[in-house]
Amino acid sequence: MDDIKDYMVCDNCKNKNFIRIYNFALQFRKVNFSDDVIYDEVSEELYQCTHCQKIFTEQQIDARLKEIANDRLRSFSDGKR
Repeated sequence: MDDIKDYMVCDNCKNKNFIRIYNFALQFRKVNFSDDVIYDEVSEELYQCTHCQKIFTEQQIDARLKEIANDRLRSFSDGKR
């Protein structure tokens, strides 16, 4: 069997090219037992369509890739009947 490559495409414009965008932030919280404030460093990884600039989260990408895999597996099992 030959390799089959199914690309995730933007659901807005059907483009298959994306760029990675990083957001960096500090998340501040008060501590219950003190007046001090603590913080955590937070980074987000987002993906932007290079054509229409729609932004996708990593969770959306993962969900879509699983959907593509399930669709492809279903097409194989339907063809064997």
